[in-house]
Amino acid sequence: MTKLALIGLDCADPDLLRELLPQLPTISALVSEGSFARLRSVDPPITIPAWMSMMTGTDPGALGVYGFRNRADYSYTGLRVTTSAAFRAETVWDTLGRHGLRSILLGIPGTYPPKPVRGVLVSGFLAPGTDAAYTYPTALKDEIAAVVGEYVLDVRGFRTDNKAWLIDELREMTKKRFKLARHLVTAHDWDLFAMVEIGTDRIHHGLWSHYDKAHRKYDPDSPFHDAIPDYYRLIDAELAQLLDAMPADTRVMIVSDHGAQRMDGGIGINEWLIQEGYLTLREYPDKPTRIGDLIAAKQVDWSRTAAWGEGGYYGRVFLNVTGREPEGIVSPRDYVRVRDELTDAITAIPDETGAAIGTRVFRPEELYPAVNGIPPDLFVYFGDLRWRSIGTIGWNRIHFHENDTGPDDANHAPYGILISRPGDSHDERSILDVKGMILEHFGLGPKEK
Repeated sequence: MTKLALIGLDCADPDLLRELLPQLPTISALVSEGSFARLRSVDPPITIPAWMSMMTGTDPGALGVYGFRNRADYSYTGLRVTTSAAFRAETVWDTLGRHGLRSILLGIPGTYPPKPVRGVLVSGFLAPGTDAAYTYPTALKDEIAAVVGEYVLDVRGFRTDNKAWLIDELREMTKKRFKLARHLVTAHDWDLFAMVEIGTDRIHHGLWSHYDKAHRKYDPDSPFHDAIPDYYRLIDAELAQLLDAMPADTRVMIVSDHGAQRMDGGIGINEWLIQEGYLTLREYPDKPTRIGDLIAAKQVDWSRTAAWGEGGYYGRVFLNVTGREPEGIVSPRDYVRVRDELTDAITAIPDETGAAIGTRVFRPEELYPAVNGIPPDLFVYFGDLRWRSIGTIGWNRIHFHENDTGPDDANHAPYGILISRPGDSHDERSILDVKGMILEHFGLGPKEK
């Protein structure tokens, strides 16, 4: 049975990659010998939960995971960072393992803390550090250290104005990740090899405005104009070495969890809720402050608060419902009316000149056939994801052209990539198809999905 290698490039965008293909001989050859399709991400199209939706064939509603942080309960302080324990649906490698097939898993988001696997696992970027138990088996840590020295899970400070530093750190991380990948595929038995490189996401967020001429911050004289193409050339060269280390008949799939696009600005969701009377503070902060910190400091007057929000690449709005939240004031019989009222009002928020930005607002039951866990009451795509949700309070304004969590040039887009060799007959696929494609390669039918 031929092996299958799944190479994940986080945030790799189909339009950008097609533009860069002439500079990428390895990826171009894979496309020529196979196929290039757009891969529709899940909603919301963000790293967590998109990668685990791919690996389980299960959407975020069924998973009950809607982002990096999710409500663990209906308290006001119940947001928790997502760990592997949140994902209960069977992964593709677990299905393969039940059939006696072995997997090498490297850097897949949503795999920390590592669960036992038939094979070996190196956790993704949410592992706190290499001093943590980030591998399965645990002894793999020593093997990694012997191969690459200090393994780099992520470039933690990628939102920085020091672009030269960022580029150097990303290149070091990527070289170490691919060096480890080459070692793993030659030193361990495997049927499925699956890895994710997070560096593509980080360089998009850090340097998109230096490449995209349509970006409001584009500077034609920037010394970093070629940073993104240069990085992709590194990826291409590393990929060539990795494929050379594998059997020649290995099936190859290059995928991403979502795409990328320029970020035009941000909307202060909580500043707007305050302005419109949905959110009331006991005292307005004298400097930008996270809504979670204001909640912890008991600065939110819940007796006069109908809704609050969270920032991020998409916005989340939570209603303060009587009998659901501890001090809820929105009657269950008014829930639909208030939510619809908020939907219409948020959709209509213009830019600072009064022009429409094309915001889309979704209710969870519109996005998913089943809704598990505790989703936001509303999902907000400001400017159809060309604008970020700004969650901090203390600005006395709602429009931004900077990110409150640090410099950031790009937002996510709904389509990622699917390059397959041998080719796939579809021009467009869903991210939820990938698990089934892998199982089909190994001769496992639909009932095993």
